[in-house]
Amino acid sequence: MRRWSPPPPPRPGVILKALRGGGLGIAAMAYVGVDYLRYLSPSLHERLQPALWTVLALVAVSRVPFYKHWSAELRSALPFVAAILFMLSALLFEALSVRFVTAVLGLDWHRQSSEEKSLGIATQITETSLGDAAKKGKEKKRDEILEQAIGYLIHLYLFVSTAPPLPDTGQWLLLALNEKLPQTVVEMLRAHVIGLHHFLMLFIMLAFSVLFDSVKAPGLGLGARYMFTMAIGRLLRAISFVSTILPSARPWCASARFSSVPTYPHPWAQKYYVPYASDATAIRQLIHLDIAYDKVAEVIVDNRPDWGSMSFLIDFLRPNPSEGASWYNLLKKAGGGCNDLLYSGHMLVAVLTAMAWTEAYGGFTSALIWMLVLHSAQREVRERHHYSVDCVVAIYVGILLWKMTGFIWPTKNVSRDRRLDKLEKIQSRLIQAAKDSDMDEVRELLKEVELASTQDNQQSTSRAMWLFSGATIFSTLTIVLLAFTWTSDG
Repeated sequence: MRRWSPPPPPRPGVILKALRGGGLGIAAMAYVGVDYLRYLSPSLHERLQPALWTVLALVAVSRVPFYKHWSAELRSALPFVAAILFMLSALLFEALSVRFVTAVLGLDWHRQSSEEKSLGIATQITETSLGDAAKKGKEKKRDEILEQAIGYLIHLYLFVSTAPPLPDTGQWLLLALNEKLPQTVVEMLRAHVIGLHHFLMLFIMLAFSVLFDSVKAPGLGLGARYMFTMAIGRLLRAISFVSTILPSARPWCASARFSSVPTYPHPWAQKYYVPYASDATAIRQLIHLDIAYDKVAEVIVDNRPDWGSMSFLIDFLRPNPSEGASWYNLLKKAGGGCNDLLYSGHMLVAVLTAMAWTEAYGGFTSALIWMLVLHSAQREVRERHHYSVDCVVAIYVGILLWKMTGFIWPTKNVSRDRRLDKLEKIQSRLIQAAKDSDMDEVRELLKEVELASTQDNQQSTSRAMWLFSGATIFSTLTIVLLAFTWTSDG
């Protein structure tokens, strides 16, 4: 009978998995910290950021030959591709909706109209015209110009639509805190510590950490769940902000970014919105009759280019001749929009990243990421990219969606299930060997259990699996680059 010997020391992967808040957490916080150096020391940032990215990439690639869960990744490949296609479809629908809510009421609805603005424009025109008239010595002409300026002022004040920002108590609270908190704290709250691309990179680091056994495999399964949840969130967001058009918290945004959008409302808005936009009596009559009773004298018709089978999009996108003949190029200009897009897309990404970290990794790093989520939320409100309601709704919607889509990422450990099944089958033999004090038999039985749990690992040595692993790494890195390129504006 052989003498009992202590079990071998744990493997490095097991140690990394046990050290929650260790290597992966340090790498994540190092990435955020080094990137913030762009504001503190641009020269140091230019040297450290490429070095950090190179180190992270080399460390990840060096672990690929030792990864033992490629079979699990292969099973998750199809859901991963399906999630990508679903998310791209959701982003296309969102881009259509962004353009529609920006263009349907025309640029005049987005512009900020005030006495100061109107007076400034009228004064500029009056001074220029009066100066020219004075040079020519025409007193009558100056009187006519003055009358025209007054009329222009009245026209601006009465007929240029006003879409002031909505009252936001969250913004008021932050302004009040600026007066109460120490200036150092206020500057920390104002600092651009983290942005959308940071949260995307943090999730990518989390998914790649399966190579170190820090997060349970498969990484493609985690990515599929993340993108599937993101797509559902984007669809719900587009349905929400296209249902009721809310004015932007930055009234100058549309004029600066969408100069080619028609200034006048869409024919639908001319008929169903404009006559009842501000007259309380008209609104009351509309409710009573439940029909658009006010006839528009002359409806302005939009430009209608030849888009072939995509011509149905003209009514939603309202293209101008200056924007070219391609509907796709027009959509690329939609960006993040200028209306208030309820709820915040930036915050949805942030919350889903925080939820993924909390569920898959845990530790102090997850708590820090949630603090960064809150910091990002108050900065979205502080800088008036969104109203407070957008950030609040995005937080609880993101949490609920992540909980509801848990079936995309398998929560069960397949290796553990195989081990338990095998252990159940040999339970009687194991008990008998223990009663007989036959340690050799016990070792052989436990070895069978271990072999059952590593069945996938043995399959992953085939040439086809190596090709799959190479294609997976290449395509994943490509998706990372596209994510940073296409989603820079949220």
